[in-house]
Amino acid sequence: PEECAVFHCRGCWTVLGDSLQLCGQEPPGLSVLICFKVTSDVTWEDSLLVGLEGALLGCAYYLLSCRSCGLAVGFILHSSGSDLAYLRDLFCFFKDSIMCYLLKNQRIIEASKVNFPPVTLKE
Repeated sequence: PEECAVFHCRGCWTVLGDSLQLCGQEPPGLSVLICFKVTSDVTWEDSLLVGLEGALLGCAYYLLSCRSCGLAVGFILHSSGSDLAYLRDLFCFFKDSIMCYLLKNQRIIEASKVNFPPVTLKE
């Protein structure tokens, strides 16, 4: 596919995932890439955090971190309102924590500047 990309940690360039695992469009208010799978260099702790503001207000989630440098790179939503229910148990990368290596043209670009083809999850 022409839009294939590898996702790297912005802090240390560790590979965290790729665009073949993308599985949904970002919801309003969240700038995230939603994936089915990630590499073993993405870790999370067993303790839940609760969103106190913004789009994750009142949601319980696990914070995703880069194993190599410890940078917070996203979250796994555990509980939420019905508007974000489709994200539960998926890996959501913060776009501002991720760099994309685009395979077709061999360029590195910020995830927030990449438009991947639409992918939809059934609710």
